[in-house]
Amino acid sequence: MKEGAETVGTPVRRGTGRRLHGAIAHKLGTAIVSGQYQPGDVLTGEVAFSEALDVSRSAYREAIQVLSAKGLVESRPKAGTRVLPRNRWNLLDPDVLAWAFGGSPDISFVRNLFELRAIVEPAAARLAAERRTRDDVRLLKDALARMRRHTLATDEGRAADRDFHTAILQATGNDALVVLSASIGAAVSWTTRFKMRARDLPRNPLPDHARVADAIAAGDPAAAEETMRQLVELALEDTRISMVE
Repeated sequence: MKEGAETVGTPVRRGTGRRLHGAIAHKLGTAIVSGQYQPGDVLTGEVAFSEALDVSRSAYREAIQVLSAKGLVESRPKAGTRVLPRNRWNLLDPDVLAWAFGGSPDISFVRNLFELRAIVEPAAARLAAERRTRDDVRLLKDALARMRRHTLATDEGRAADRDFHTAILQATGNDALVVLSASIGAAVSWTTRFKMRARDLPRNPLPDHARVADAIAAGDPAAAEETMRQLVELALEDTRISMVE
């Protein structure tokens, strides 16, 4: 998009306070992450944008602050608001992940998420098997039961899937890994949605999750690591299938 070009002119649905500037951030964030705006593009001024979106200038400024905090844009006096290079974006921020999957996500980005999961989650499952407590196992089994009850075709089932992976990271007792919970959970949820965008999942992934849970509950680090590795690899294969169909 050319420098100073207009944004999508559809007004943002009315709201108040945080809800309104959150809606504006979502609209602009989705446009940036989807490639409608390219790194280096300068967004039009706040007056033009606020008029185009039919929102207050203060709400627009707050939305820009949200995007700036996530590394998508940078605002400078007289220079305006410029879209930053992709390597500056906080791609693991749950909001940025939601914006990326709000349209048609870049296929290489989807693969990158699975590569991240393949690096982090098997090792986390090994640690979880070594360090899990009764409460950790209870949370893991509860999430698995909810996945079975609701299935991954529902929001409730996908929330349970996210809780399952979060429970494993928490069971590691490693604060640095626990910090990744929101990002890993969001990646799990959005890649599942992506796989199901056109049709049902090609196979039932619940047995894969059950094997991971059983290995962690049994305190078997090697089995926990291997079953989680298989879970992520099979999930990636399911995604590849949905990419070509």
